[in-house]
Amino acid sequence: MFNEMFSYAFMVRATIAILLISPLFGMVGTMIVQKRMAYFSDALGHSALTGIAAGVIMGIGNTTVSMIIFGICFALLLNYISRKGLSSSDTLISVFASCATALGLAILSRGGSFANYSAILVGDILSITYTEILQLIVLFAVILVFWCFSINRLTAISIHTTLAKSRSISVRIMEDAFAVLIALLVMLSIKWVGILLINALLILPAASSRNISDNFREYTYLSIIFSIFSGVVGLFVSYFTDMATGPMIVIIASVIYFATYVYGKDR
Repeated sequence: MFNEMFSYAFMVRATIAILLISPLFGMVGTMIVQKRMAYFSDALGHSALTGIAAGVIMGIGNTTVSMIIFGICFALLLNYISRKGLSSSDTLISVFASCATALGLAILSRGGSFANYSAILVGDILSITYTEILQLIVLFAVILVFWCFSINRLTAISIHTTLAKSRSISVRIMEDAFAVLIALLVMLSIKWVGILLINALLILPAASSRNISDNFREYTYLSIIFSIFSGVVGLFVSYFTDMATGPMIVIIASVIYFATYVYGKDR
């Protein structure tokens, strides 16, 4: 059964991609949940359409490049808005995300050409190439290095910014660096997991882990485990049931969340 599945090159590539990208979702997702940035990551995901549209207007052939550039700029803009605190940050982020999504849809739908980009809404991990896997390997290394050197400072900031400043932590630089990191992860992976599902894959494993964790180390490790499990099982189930991979991964992750929620309440 599994021998037949792995006889297909696209399944081998998809499995490698899942094993690379799932730990990143689990790792980064813990801090997104800890810092209550769910709106932030969701807004970034929806802004991908505008990144593609900007690339089309500027004649950039590789839409991934235009998405990354726009995503980083958009992430820094959202951070700036949140720091100003002129209104509810969640409200402002939602407004900017809605505007960015609408602008992207409007530009890409011009002349009825949106059908060429509609696949990005749900993604297709089975279409990943070895060149794109190399990109994920580089991303994996970058995020892992950043995480090892910055996790303590990010944790201090998530607890209290004043506490972090008292320990000579540059809060603004760390927040902007983390925002750029999220933008890179979202924009590089959105082609394979989809705009509609990217935030769920970032939030669900971490939220599941938080339901049953007793400390931050356990919280991080369980989030990574849940993310890998959801990714691998979702991929295999989608293959045998002939269903889309992205939605199936989210379904598995949702089941884990509800199970940990019930277990956490009964402890």
